[in-house]
Amino acid sequence: MKIVIKIGGSVIASPPNPNLIRRYVDMVLDLKRRGHMIVLVIGGGKLAREFIDLARSLGLSEQEQDELAISVSRLFAQTFSMKLGGYKWRKVPSTIEEAVKILNEEGIVVMGGIKPGMTTDAVAALMASEIGADLIIKATDQEGIFTKDPKKYPDAKKLDEMSFDDLERILGEGKHEAGIHRIIDSEAIRILKEKHIKTIVVNGFNPENILLAINGMRVGTIIT
Repeated sequence: MKIVIKIGGSVIASPPNPNLIRRYVDMVLDLKRRGHMIVLVIGGGKLAREFIDLARSLGLSEQEQDELAISVSRLFAQTFSMKLGGYKWRKVPSTIEEAVKILNEEGIVVMGGIKPGMTTDAVAALMASEIGADLIIKATDQEGIFTKDPKKYPDAKKLDEMSFDDLERILGEGKHEAGIHRIIDSEAIRILKEKHIKTIVVNGFNPENILLAINGMRVGTIIT
């Protein structure tokens, strides 16, 4: 299978979680040994948002704020990549084309952001589209997608399954802003809906959820 795994910065980067990174690395290497091709896209989390706040307080533009957030996500991706493959894997691809080349050569590629105006969610969706991925898994700090924000509303209900139209209706509002923090952003939703890429949103604090999703077990929220 060709699998894209988007690991939210809220999971491994807020604060940085070395033990969880090790668990993900072990899992990804095992998936590769089983013959899967894996794209990992890493978010910048709280540190990225702190740099955005710094840039904003200095009067830097939205594009400049985005550039700093991208650099943070790529730093986490570089850390993850070197843990996977050593110093020779220190280069993080800066374009979709470069990432596809590395994936075809190594069977694994690790990415962060690539350009202003595009979240790491959108990067993951673009990569899934480009390689014809069988599955995209979003590892978040929640159990899946809820009817409303479960951190604010105790009566929020988790959705076990939904359509892309449902996803667009619940989450699709709003334009891109530097530091945006949603389960899945609107541009990624548009790509996933257009390409009909099966998507599963899971709690990323337990990497076993990724394996359950790949093995077809019911976990998180399935979007088809």
